[in-house]
Formats: sequence, structure tokens, C-alpha cells
Amino acid sequence: MLGDTYILFQIAGIGIVIAMIHTVLKQMGKEDIAHWATLVGFILVLFIVMDNLADLFQQIKSVFLFR
Repeated sequence: MLGDTYILFQIAGIGIVIAMIHTVLKQMGKEDIAHWATLVGFILVLFIVMDNLADLFQQIKSVFLFR
């Protein structure tokens, strides 16, 4: 349970940092770099979610297959 909240806060922290970077870069007139930063943040969060989904499926498999 503690790991679940850690993951949520990690994703939220990444989102906040990326939003701040995007806003600063957009204010500086570098919108293309701001979009790239947002894309990198999205991909980072996607990898975190995919890794945890793999763990979730392993847990479901172990519960229903009794291994």
C-alpha cells in the first residue's frame, strides 16, 4: 500500500515539474522545446505506469493461478 502512494506522488511530482518547465519555456518563447519537455515527461510517466501494470498482472496471475 505504501508503494502505491509513493508511485502516485512520484507521478504527480513529475507532472508538476514538467508543467513548470513547460510554462517557463513557453514564456521565454521556446514553445517547441516546451512541447518536447512535455513529451519526455509523458513518456517517463508512461514507463512508470507500464512497469507497475506488469507487476499488477503478475499479482493477479499469482492469485488466480495459485502459484
